[in-house]
Amino acid sequence: MRLLLSALLAFSVSAACAQTLGFSLPPGQKRADIPIQIHNNLVVVSVTLNGTLPLKFIVDTGVRTAILTQKMFSDILELKYTRKYTIAGPGGNKLVDAFITNNVSISMPGLNGTLGIEGKGHTLLVLEQDLLELRNYLGADVHGILGYELFSRFIVRIDYKRKVMTLFAPGKFHPSKKFQELPMLIEDTKPFILTPISIDPDNILTAKLLVDTGASHSLLLEPTSDKRIIVPQNRVSTVLGRALGGVITGKTGRIQSVEFGKFKLPNVITHFPDSNSYLDTLKHSITFRNGSIGGEILSRFTVVLNFPQGKLYLKKNNDFKKPFFLNLSGLEMKAKGARLDVYEVIDVRDLSPAQQAGVLRGDLIISVNGIATKDLRLNQLNALLNSAPGKRVRLEIERNKAHQKLELKLQSQI
Repeated sequence: MRLLLSALLAFSVSAACAQTLGFSLPPGQKRADIPIQIHNNLVVVSVTLNGTLPLKFIVDTGVRTAILTQKMFSDILELKYTRKYTIAGPGGNKLVDAFITNNVSISMPGLNGTLGIEGKGHTLLVLEQDLLELRNYLGADVHGILGYELFSRFIVRIDYKRKVMTLFAPGKFHPSKKFQELPMLIEDTKPFILTPISIDPDNILTAKLLVDTGASHSLLLEPTSDKRIIVPQNRVSTVLGRALGGVITGKTGRIQSVEFGKFKLPNVITHFPDSNSYLDTLKHSITFRNGSIGGEILSRFTVVLNFPQGKLYLKKNNDFKKPFFLNLSGLEMKAKGARLDVYEVIDVRDLSPAQQAGVLRGDLIISVNGIATKDLRLNQLNALLNSAPGKRVRLEIERNKAHQKLELKLQSQI
């Protein structure tokens, strides 16, 4: 899943959020180092609910209220629900019911057995049905999403390479000169930056972009937000991602560059959602923006988000010069089974190497280059299928209980 739309709720839970949230550092401690996992450019942390139930949550700057995607966990804890919502999609059609529960404690363990953070009095939005299927599309156990409650209390540093998230007490982070400081706007609990982007030499603008740690894409731009945002001629039609209402479709191409102060990224893969996509409903915000930057760009930096003072700090890492590629095989897969080790093809991009090799939706990927997929995680499988343009990949698939062997040559379509 290339794009995770986790700021997906068109309403706010303002009444439930009014209570004071209680994340805090251990007494006398100025920071906490939290181990993280990276799945499809998304930051995942271990949390414990009410001191007893260990789960995994995505850390997402685009979410106002923490979300629990599987109601069975709140039922296990016998949490009490104070309100019920019906989340509707386009046309007012019901998508899913959701429940509000209050006074939940959320804790995170620290790195190497150190103390992490504790939080009391939190509000959770609980989905009655797991329509997001985060664990299937990420190929890892993920049960919820955590957002503004964290960023409003701490200065948050995300080191994608070391896989550590550090939470500083406000005023206790002092950036080195290697960091680029950018002003950051906090509007509707979400962070935005104003930064130059060049679609092509004739279309240059200062774009207002959501800094979205809960999206795996590099850059997303809304063509309806500015006449200078033009979809490139060299583009492909593709599925950009999935949300509660279904698939999000659009075009993908390359723009000339995007800048972050002294840092400039050229030839950036950029998504342009269709105007009739579910995106507008499920990513609705009262704040105008031209688009968003996601994990494919953010993971090229060590990122510091300072919500209290409205500042974003960036320091490039070893991935900074890595070229941007659209999925080189054209395959989209989801993990299934209790161990998430069965991989089903859910989309094959038109004219892609996978389509030309004969792969179909519904096929199961059994092996890649002789490696059994049951021994791989989804991120490892995706890495093999996106290793380098020109590389040949041997696939064994299962279709209608029969096995076939296919070969494809990885290539970039844009």
